[in-house]
Amino acid sequence: MLSGISRRFHGGGRGRAATVLALAALLGACAKKPPPVPPVQVTMIQVQPRHATVTEDYVAQTDARETIEIRPRVGGLLDRQAAVEGARVKSGQLLFVIDPQPYVAALAQARAALAQNEASREQASRDLARVKPLLAIDAVSRQDYDAAVAKAEASSASVEAARAELKTAELNLGYTQVSSPIDGVMGRALLKVGGLVTAYSTQLTTVYSVDPMYVNFSISERRLLALQERLGRAPSQTAKGVPPFQLILADGSRYPHPARLNFISPAVDRSTGTLAVRLEVDNPEHLLRAGQFARVVVVAQELNDALVVPQRAVQDLQGKNYLWIIDRDQKAQQRDVTMGSRLGNDWIVEKGLEPGDRVIVDGVQKLKPGTEVRTAPAPPQPQGDTRQPGAAQHGGSRP
Repeated sequence: MLSGISRRFHGGGRGRAATVLALAALLGACAKKPPPVPPVQVTMIQVQPRHATVTEDYVAQTDARETIEIRPRVGGLLDRQAAVEGARVKSGQLLFVIDPQPYVAALAQARAALAQNEASREQASRDLARVKPLLAIDAVSRQDYDAAVAKAEASSASVEAARAELKTAELNLGYTQVSSPIDGVMGRALLKVGGLVTAYSTQLTTVYSVDPMYVNFSISERRLLALQERLGRAPSQTAKGVPPFQLILADGSRYPHPARLNFISPAVDRSTGTLAVRLEVDNPEHLLRAGQFARVVVVAQELNDALVVPQRAVQDLQGKNYLWIIDRDQKAQQRDVTMGSRLGNDWIVEKGLEPGDRVIVDGVQKLKPGTEVRTAPAPPQPQGDTRQPGAAQHGGSRP
């Protein structure tokens, strides 16, 4: 380009003037500075210490406080099913009826046997009463008198045996009506009407208690020691009034009633290094059923000066975490941090952050160290479930 300008410059006066103007325009364009890079728009939060409740999750399973297998005490043919499968039943409510006719006949026979033995006893008593004064005047031998006494005593014993037989017959007749021993829910009937029932062997159904319910899970020995220390200070509640055990159902909803510690195994399972823990929870609405999977949220720690940032603000590089911090010159800088426990959508920063630091939450894609930024406050996060959705699960796999 310059060579062309030079040829025009040597071509004549008019060309020389045009060349000077073109050269001046070129030099002016080269002297202009590039336009400044506009600041990057980001959203940020200013970190301040706040209270945080750190929790741990354990996979658990519900269980009925009482599970009663209903087995009859007498045998026979199943005559009737009086309760509906899956229905709530009360203690003493009739569930099944076994054919009572053989036991009605046995009861009548026992009553007749008792009457017969009572009549024999009365006769023996009268015989003894006649023989006794005759012995005083030597009208009868001692042997005849002893025989009369023995007959009277045997008759009395026979009456007592007949009464026992009558009681047994009455009980057997009563046992033909199989009732629920507890309040609960009746399970599936395992025998149809007309089936043969064997005493103490055939299982007719199962009745499950529903209120309260048990919740079983396993906990590590180390975690249990910390938990016992905490419960020793506050057996029923934590410092903030939050129950120490909260139940999360399989759909993620929080069960409305808190759980209470009911039992801790006295021995550690040597194969897993854990202890069995059982909670008790009220179930007035009958939302829980035996065998459901759930999660137990245990309050692990209460922090009064935690520095918490949104999880999306935390960056990961080769296993290390860092945050984008806005310095005094309104420029973005990287800061290595050590992260702690997660709280819902937030994350506790253990090291690397100071109160008052401004942390960039959104807009980090275009940043590099020293980039000037224009800030806007990040929108507030909804205050919801503060458990640890990303925390390690204990006691088994998630249902």
